[in-house]
Amino acid sequence: MKYNLLGQTGLKVSELCLGAMTFGGKGFWTVIGTLDQKPVDELVKKAVDGGINFIDTANVYSEGLSEEMTGKAIRNLGLKRDDLIIATKVRGRMGEGPNDIGLTRKHILQQVDASLKRLNMDYIDLYQIHGFDALTPLEETMDVLDGLVQSGKVRYIGCSNLAAWQLMKSLGYSTYNRRSKFVSLQAYYTIAGRDLERELVPLLLDQKVGLMVWSPLAGGLLTGKFTREGEASEEGARRVAFDFPPVNKERAFDIVDVLRGMAEEKGASIAQLALAWLLHQKAVTTVIIGATKMNQLEDNLKSVDIQFTADELEKLDEVSRLPSEYPGWMLARQGGDRKA
Repeated sequence: MKYNLLGQTGLKVSELCLGAMTFGGKGFWTVIGTLDQKPVDELVKKAVDGGINFIDTANVYSEGLSEEMTGKAIRNLGLKRDDLIIATKVRGRMGEGPNDIGLTRKHILQQVDASLKRLNMDYIDLYQIHGFDALTPLEETMDVLDGLVQSGKVRYIGCSNLAAWQLMKSLGYSTYNRRSKFVSLQAYYTIAGRDLERELVPLLLDQKVGLMVWSPLAGGLLTGKFTREGEASEEGARRVAFDFPPVNKERAFDIVDVLRGMAEEKGASIAQLALAWLLHQKAVTTVIIGATKMNQLEDNLKSVDIQFTADELEKLDEVSRLPSEYPGWMLARQGGDRKA
């Protein structure tokens, strides 16, 4: 397991991060996972034994139950809190009231205390906004997040699912007003969904913001369990019940065909290669892996050992490359004489 710096900080996080979205299973979240405490403890132990020091959850996952189970697993296993990097999120609806949602000062201050109580912890290492809130001024959100860092309840702040202009606006505000900056972006990125490369990846590299990848296997589509006809080779595969995130499936299956051939040559799984491709991308800091079964986690952990030749990477790039889009093709055409 390698450890990478999280954005422009000195904090080292494992290149794989354990996602806790499968913990609990309450309300809508039953389609993601319904793990009880015992299997959660076992998954956390396997992850930590495999070198993972980073766990990601959110207040909305199973309506708070995921945070509770994450904290309980750490205590049940006797793990040292300070050896772990714990990340959670705020934005989603956590009650029926008109102010039980969003990125207002009121909601964030309520939710950070609620998350700390559920986790049974004194601080959160990485506190992330879970998306954009069009109703709340950016200044209000950044100011209250900065206050949480100053208070010690939160060590670093991050964001998730933002457009490039939204992230850049927040970084500009924080820079010129001497506020804490977002050190990371959590975003969807897979070899079958490379949209992030158009605007966000150049921004992340330029501004030295870390990238945490969610749904690296495209909701299970890149596991090799699914066929072009839409059939799943494994009962209970998540995409059967919850067809998300959106993917160009014909394109994805072309990629899976290439991955399958390489996997056979390497004696590895298709999922391992899909994860390893992400680990070979310069912008990626950590890849979030979630599991409902121990064998899934064990398989995913082996992705850190996969190596690609230059020819293999080129072959994967060729089959998965984004179609050219303006202004990208014009920037490439005009910029050749001024490349750094």
